[in-house]
Amino acid sequence: MKCYQMYVDGQWINAKNGKLDQVLNPSTEEIIAQIQDGDADDAEFVLSVAKTAQQGWKRKPARERSELMRKFAQEIRNQREFLADLLVKEQGKLLKVALGEVDVAASFIDYACDWARQMDGDIVQSDNENEHIWIQKIPRGVVVAITAWNFPLALAGRKIGPALVAGNTIVVKPTSETPLATLELGYIAEKVGIPAGVLNIVTGGGASLGGALTSNPMTNMVTMTGSTPVGQQIIKASSNNMAHVQLELGGKAPFIVMDDADLEQAAAAALHSRFDNCGQVCTCNERMYVHSAVYEDFMSIFMEKVKGIKVGNPMNSDSDMGPKVNARELEHMEQLVAQAIEEGATLAYGGKRLTGGEFSQGYWFEPTVLTNVKQEMTIVHEEAFGPILPVIKFDTFEEAIGYANDSDYGLATMICTQNIKNIHRLTHELECGEIYVNRGHGEQHQGFHNGYKLSGTGGEDGKYGFEQYLEKKTFYVNFG
Repeated sequence: MKCYQMYVDGQWINAKNGKLDQVLNPSTEEIIAQIQDGDADDAEFVLSVAKTAQQGWKRKPARERSELMRKFAQEIRNQREFLADLLVKEQGKLLKVALGEVDVAASFIDYACDWARQMDGDIVQSDNENEHIWIQKIPRGVVVAITAWNFPLALAGRKIGPALVAGNTIVVKPTSETPLATLELGYIAEKVGIPAGVLNIVTGGGASLGGALTSNPMTNMVTMTGSTPVGQQIIKASSNNMAHVQLELGGKAPFIVMDDADLEQAAAAALHSRFDNCGQVCTCNERMYVHSAVYEDFMSIFMEKVKGIKVGNPMNSDSDMGPKVNARELEHMEQLVAQAIEEGATLAYGGKRLTGGEFSQGYWFEPTVLTNVKQEMTIVHEEAFGPILPVIKFDTFEEAIGYANDSDYGLATMICTQNIKNIHRLTHELECGEIYVNRGHGEQHQGFHNGYKLSGTGGEDGKYGFEQYLEKKTFYVNFG
């Protein structure tokens, strides 16, 4: 069993307090590795290292930074199978999904490299004679990146790429549940020659290490993917030094099936958008609204697909869904189902943990569908982040939009319809940052992954996401 150290200033070091934590395999509950359990002392040290290193890194031409980062991305691809195997062991996702995650992590970095020659500023007309106004984009400084356990490597690539290409240095703190593939990026950074202190990876608790990183005055930006309560804590902690904060938080995405939808297409999209990665995706189909005119036909198609989902060993090619990430999440699934039934919902399928045989160890839960659900029920408003789907009938487009907007979250919405007027109305009426029309979830690098309400602030991806990692500096140049 490997004991991982932290990667700081181009070296592998232990936590200053000497404490260790354990990483479990959610399929077997076996301890697969030990990691450092760092705290505030480690935060102070790694931030001072990153601050010093940033002075030299920002002076390198952006093209030079991007060329080095392309080598970094390529080496991630070179270790595709090894990294994917680690992701399966630490997170429980299917091997085919893990392989795709490695590819996405590398492509996030490649996409960021494309912006190296596009960090354009402006020259603005002055009101004064013999004067120019220059607006220049510059790196923010030291970026703290905190990633979630559902796609740890992809999220690391999503943040490391733009941060470093823009000229910042970065301190990455993965969650203690799934830190291993991210820690391996330190070895890759060494191999390709990323300068010491530019990319740092540390591990420890959110309250101890995470809180110290986000509240430290040396931190210029915090980018975090995770839960809304943690995001709210980060905003408060970062207010001490007014660091720029970019948050991608929880979601409760509605999936709307209109009466003119292609039902087969809609059912396939709804299935993948709920049960992919065991429902552990922020833009997942968390609540499904089906027009009463097609409800019976749609549910017949959809339920047949749900019953065909095979839960099993994520390393097996015939498995469709793996385990939940930990025992706490598994218990949350049971509580949500029990409460929904108590409030009057009908358990149409699934609803319990899997036990015995191949499921005697690990955190396994059945694909679950709840019907006769009412909008006011808890299951419609509390994020499940697991394979549980409540289904509600509706009669009109206006009713569906009202239901969709009736949420504290506003990350994504999926809708299946052929009515172009309704599609255009979504621009004005839906209170969320991403809308998927006639398809399931899944953003692209050149888009903008942006949440409304309690789903976050700042956004990631595309040109708007890249600009999060840049400050603007204005020069009034008088040459008279």
